[in-house]
Amino acid sequence: MPLDLSRIARERGVDLRAWPPRYDPAYRPAPDAAEWLPEVERAHPDAREELILAKLRGQVRWAWEKSPFYRRKWDEAGISPDSLRTLRDLARFPVVQKNELRAAQAAYPPFGDYLCIDPVEVARIHGTSGTTGRPTVFGIGRDDWARIAEAHARILWGAGIRPRDRAMICSFFSLYMGSWGALAGVERLGATAFPFGAGVAGQTLMGVQWAREMKPSAFYGTPSYALHFADTAKREGIDPRSLGFRVLFFSGEPGAGIPSTKKQIEETFGAACIDMGSTAEMSPWMTDGECAARGGMHLWQDIVYTEICDPKTFQPLPYGAEGTPVYTHLERTSQPMIRFVAGDLTRWTDAPCACGRTYPRLPQGIYGRIDDMFIVRGENIYPSAIEDVLRAIDGFGGEFRVIISRREAMDDLLVRAEISPGRDAAALEREMRERLQARVGVRPRLELVAQGTIPRTEFKARRVIDDRDLYRKGVSGS
Repeated sequence: MPLDLSRIARERGVDLRAWPPRYDPAYRPAPDAAEWLPEVERAHPDAREELILAKLRGQVRWAWEKSPFYRRKWDEAGISPDSLRTLRDLARFPVVQKNELRAAQAAYPPFGDYLCIDPVEVARIHGTSGTTGRPTVFGIGRDDWARIAEAHARILWGAGIRPRDRAMICSFFSLYMGSWGALAGVERLGATAFPFGAGVAGQTLMGVQWAREMKPSAFYGTPSYALHFADTAKREGIDPRSLGFRVLFFSGEPGAGIPSTKKQIEETFGAACIDMGSTAEMSPWMTDGECAARGGMHLWQDIVYTEICDPKTFQPLPYGAEGTPVYTHLERTSQPMIRFVAGDLTRWTDAPCACGRTYPRLPQGIYGRIDDMFIVRGENIYPSAIEDVLRAIDGFGGEFRVIISRREAMDDLLVRAEISPGRDAAALEREMRERLQARVGVRPRLELVAQGTIPRTEFKARRVIDDRDLYRKGVSGS
């Protein structure tokens, strides 16, 4: 049965027949409603695909008419908006990679020739820090920002956030998109926003004190920072459960999708741990977003359309396969991404979710990046697998580092892990080694250190150090 778009427009305040779609900023579901747009979220996938295709055609036509970047790229590939007859035809369009965006912005500064609005219409400028290369500039139009807020509100509603909630946002308020997107969604949803921030010396201790006073019911940050926040509270003699959080939602790193980390966060705070996030280029980044049933991240396909693709050919893979997400905006006028490769790794399914939504899901979340995977003695190893093993061990002290080096022409895997006070170090070392070897296929060396020895982070954790290049340089230079 096709979606009744006229009724949705009349009852939900959204005109999905227009491109870009028009939303009523005053619309909000009843507090006891399970979905923001139930007709779309619970639709039969075939009916929703008709809506997705209509939005996709509008998006592709807009990019073709407004962006020299896309017209040039698609001309070279021999395709045009007329090539998009079915949703499957999207796979004929070439992918966009980050190095292309950097090159476009270098040639046509500052926004690149894929900006599809007049630069004077840019309402917000965000971007990457440039720590791994040239910074990428995000120019966002005012209407796009309103649609980002709409999308995030809808997805946060699915995660269980309601207008009665008070959301403490503990992330950097800077170029980083995550904190600002969370703030926009919380405000649009009608909840109370508490944009506390992060990154200033002593701010975590202050945050614990503020949380005691303000009793926020929701928390946003990275999983690493939430655990650091909890450790800080415990040092002050405060049980993190007493802070009153009901829902903690995360992005920025895989932790909230790692079973043992998810369990630890939920047990530590006595609250639901919700996994979210794709990449800043694709804001609204919550479109990989878990619902309150916590069965893995839904792909909210009618907002950002996602294909899970082969990491080499970028052709779509069937459900059940592991691949890399390739994202396509459906509502973006300023810097639309059409088949953008994020470089992450995941596995998807179309199995039903307990919440009743009919979107495909990522049951294990985003569990790694193509460039995060490291190979030791022929085994492919992801940092998330090591974290999952360690956090499931009673006596693990909360933080770890992985150091890969070359010893006498042989790869060496060292795991430096904290242990809790008063634990039998020898017994823990044996257990960690055995479980890690069973999981990753390589026998690691273990170095156990006291709890609190390894620095915590207020942003994304960087836990892997690969020193093999130093060995190679030493060999080639000798």
